[in-house]
Amino acid sequence: MNIDILVVGVYFIFMIAIGVIFKRFAGNNTSDYFRGGGKMLWWMVGSTAFMTQFSAWTFTGAAGKAFTDGFPIMVIFMANAFGFLLSWMFFSYRFRQMRVVTPIEGVRRRFGASNEQVFTWATMPTSIVYTGIWLNGLALFVSAVFKIDIETTIVATGLIVLFISVLGGAWGVVASDFVQMVVIMAVTVVCAVAALIKIGGPSNLIEQFPSNSIMGPDMNYPLLFVAWFIFMFVKQLQNINNMQDSYRFLTAKDSTNARKAALLAFVLMLIGPAIWFMPPWVTAVIYPDAALVHASELGNKAADAVYLVFVERVMPVGMVGLLMSAVFAATMSSMDSGLNRNAGVFVRNFYSPIINKDASERKLMRVSQGVTVIFGALIIMVALFINSLRGLSLFDAMMYVSTLLQMPILVPLFFGMIIKKTPDWAAWATLVVGMCVSYLVSFVITPDVIANMLGLEHGFTSREASDLIVMNGIIGHLLITGGFFCLTTKFYKEPVGEREKELNHFWKDVATPVIESEGQDEMDRQQRNMLGKLILVFGALVSAMILIPNPFWGRMAFVFCGAVVVAVGAALLRSAKVKKAKPQLRAQN
Repeated sequence: MNIDILVVGVYFIFMIAIGVIFKRFAGNNTSDYFRGGGKMLWWMVGSTAFMTQFSAWTFTGAAGKAFTDGFPIMVIFMANAFGFLLSWMFFSYRFRQMRVVTPIEGVRRRFGASNEQVFTWATMPTSIVYTGIWLNGLALFVSAVFKIDIETTIVATGLIVLFISVLGGAWGVVASDFVQMVVIMAVTVVCAVAALIKIGGPSNLIEQFPSNSIMGPDMNYPLLFVAWFIFMFVKQLQNINNMQDSYRFLTAKDSTNARKAALLAFVLMLIGPAIWFMPPWVTAVIYPDAALVHASELGNKAADAVYLVFVERVMPVGMVGLLMSAVFAATMSSMDSGLNRNAGVFVRNFYSPIINKDASERKLMRVSQGVTVIFGALIIMVALFINSLRGLSLFDAMMYVSTLLQMPILVPLFFGMIIKKTPDWAAWATLVVGMCVSYLVSFVITPDVIANMLGLEHGFTSREASDLIVMNGIIGHLLITGGFFCLTTKFYKEPVGEREKELNHFWKDVATPVIESEGQDEMDRQQRNMLGKLILVFGALVSAMILIPNPFWGRMAFVFCGAVVVAVGAALLRSAKVKKAKPQLRAQN
């Protein structure tokens, strides 16, 4: 276990070094600090878009769901993949072409100043709750591995992520995300291959899975499962392609790089889930007692540690530490993006226009860093509160938050990019309608009420009830909340005066490509050169783990992980030396 602690310690030092090194890119203005000045390359933007879609929750709550229910967990992540495909086809480059620093500035341009404040204060609390769930998932994993108190883990990890985000801004966030993506993919591929070898191939896994691998256990109504499958796809498509989450693409240097980033995220999300969930699926077959191994530390949430059980029992010595680095990476990528985004929204959309309209960029930068610290503290507090809810499944917690709290916000921000002729009040009015729908689904049209209406004598199982709550929320928001937004077109009147100019300018920008700015090639070269060197160093450290006493195949696992990381670093360094002879055009930012 000392080796694992050493591995995680070296990883943390490396991540902090990234924040320090990329501080030079953070600049002296809020555009640089919150979105990297819109100068980032597609592979950095795409890796961040990919990384923010999963966290330690993927290796805890989602892995626990894969262990107990089988393949249904793939629905959520496949829907994410096709959400990015839709983004590549329509949304990503249009988001970049809004030419804003924060997503809420896009809301202001689209729906007016009143909605800017409504959605500023609607999106920040939801984001904090989301991030608190991710941090709690990480704490569960760490507690099971190192036998460290969960509360201590939450505070320590939250502070490290906070340090990276405050110091490096968007550059530190995105650079660390790219490194973390490389580490995660290398480690999880090794674990997936080991799992397949252990079980004897995919056919044996399907044949030997202890329950219905398609629907999972405790599912008596196939129609309910099919409906959940369909509407979960609809929900995730909307979750990725809305103005609140447009921040993924605001950092891209131009429209083309925004589209490439979405395509990269699609490819990674398409192949990732099968790799991530192979170990918990195999664990369900070969170690059916895995959900009880860490019961003393985690109680009712012990099933969330099944991925760890697989690594402890199957993988070579030291791999637990490397996996912990990957899990830390997944959570940190989501947390630091959330911190940076929330601070940007508060400073650019509340402090600057409401509190201090004459604040200089220097003043805004100081406030930005201070606000990031405050949001970091709030996220840690939320994670500590969620940890106190011992009976709540992490998977269910994530589904409830994303469906009942977030969807009312996202509906107008999704349809608002497609339907142009709506009155400005349509956005906040739709949010109010969505909140009413969430209340009805949560407290009025409950699974017990539906079971009584259908005359089901035994009602629904706990799994069916939780799935039904989520599905009813999706249906309600799609038909009622979304339907209300569409109906507001009947009350549309052509704007006049200044508002007419603002809207015309907004839609003209959305339709006009952002092109590469003069001198951008040198910035690109610096990005590739600096990241390439950092990744080479980390690859060398991973390769050095071959010295850990292990059987031959175990040493080869570390050779593979190190080789992947080194190859990525070498490719970046090589590309940094290439001089592209092409005319530089001035960006229309």
